[in-house]
Amino acid sequence: MKQFKHQLILALLFALSFTIQAQEEENSELFKTLKVNDSLLFEVGFNTCDISQFNKLTSEDLEFYHDKSGILNSKKEFITIMENGICKKTNPYRARRELIKGSLKVYPLYNGDKLYGAIQNGNHRFYERFEGKETPGSIAKFIHLWVLENDQWKLKRILSYDHKI
Repeated sequence: MKQFKHQLILALLFALSFTIQAQEEENSELFKTLKVNDSLLFEVGFNTCDISQFNKLTSEDLEFYHDKSGILNSKKEFITIMENGICKKTNPYRARRELIKGSLKVYPLYNGDKLYGAIQNGNHRFYERFEGKETPGSIAKFIHLWVLENDQWKLKRILSYDHKI
């Protein structure tokens, strides 16, 4: 019986070694690529309202789940909301997002030995700008699902949650 338990434990550990996926190191190519994409999406796209970044980086079937403002079901809907909301030229309100240093993590997704996507998560802080004055807004968590589409990384799913003032 003791030998059977030992063999069972070894078999389970062996099986788990194939299913446990470690996060990417910060110096890995995948981590660096998706960190650049995060920067383009937020530092350039969100913070400066450069809508072209959203067009380049998001999948056509983007889904965005937000714990305060609901669900967006397409890239088109997401871009329309940005253009007519915080990025509307006549809107005196702007927001700025800042990634919380050290919080970004990346986990690769494979189909066999072929990389097809990655989960990126972290924490970020938002600031609100109104008529030139910036004040702290919320802190939140995010999960991004990036997928390779025609050898290009595209943001396919966004979860933005746990917003706290």
